Amino acid sequence: MPRFAVILPAAGSSSRMTGFQRKKPYIELKGRPVWVRTAEHFLSREDVCQTILVVAPDDLEWFREMYRPNLAFMDLQVITGGASRAESVRKGLQAVTSEAEYIAVHDAARPLLVQKWIDDVFAAAVQHKAAIPGLKISSTTKRVDSSGRITQTVDRTGLVQAQTPQVFERSVLEKSFAICKKLAEVTDDASLVEATGHPVHVVDGWPMNIKLTTNEDVRLAELFLGALPKPGGLGSLHPFGDELFR
Repeated sequence: MPRFAVILPAAGSSSRMTGFQRKKPYIELKGRPVWVRTAEHFLSREDVCQTILVVAPDDLEWFREMYRPNLAFMDLQVITGGASRAESVRKGLQAVTSEAEYIAVHDAARPLLVQKWIDDVFAAAVQHKAAIPGLKISSTTKRVDSSGRITQTVDRTGLVQAQTPQVFERSVLEKSFAICKKLAEVTDDASLVEATGHPVHVVDGWPMNIKLTTNEDVRLAELFLGALPKPGGLGSLHPFGDELFR
């Protein structure tokens, strides 16, 4: 069985999220922290040998104290990140165990997954050495200038919206980080791999796999949460499951 390590970046500033006392990975989604909902998708998998949550240095002490009960029951490694998302992922990569053959990077603020979706992208990564989910763009797409005026109607043929988890053979991702000189400009890990000339395979993405970026995303996630298939037996693994909040 291929072995995967999972890196969950959670060190961002959440600057577009307003009205909440906490950053987006730490807000509660129907009674449970977003990062907990995200991490448990991977902690329950037999093919995942390590799960790493990357938090901001200023948040580490608060995080460990705030979530001490959760961490006591979760096989989770918590480390501090860098100034940018890519720098945080690189620090996570440096902490990966030698046992891991593949690295999955998944936004900590994307809590809406099901195991079948993870299965699909993991399998594609094993086959192609680099794979991501991509959501096909179905709406007419416009390019606008800084004033909001449309400058072009973009041909959407072949366009997808990149999602996570993005999964790579370990050596492929390590090589990509070693080559990159401007990590602060990198917005996702697939673009790093693309820059080396290595092909990245795309599997069909999932409309409910949204990243919580704005207040509206949180409200939408609450609706989507009830529509996701419920994984069996998860409550027995984590004593902070949904049934405690019903």
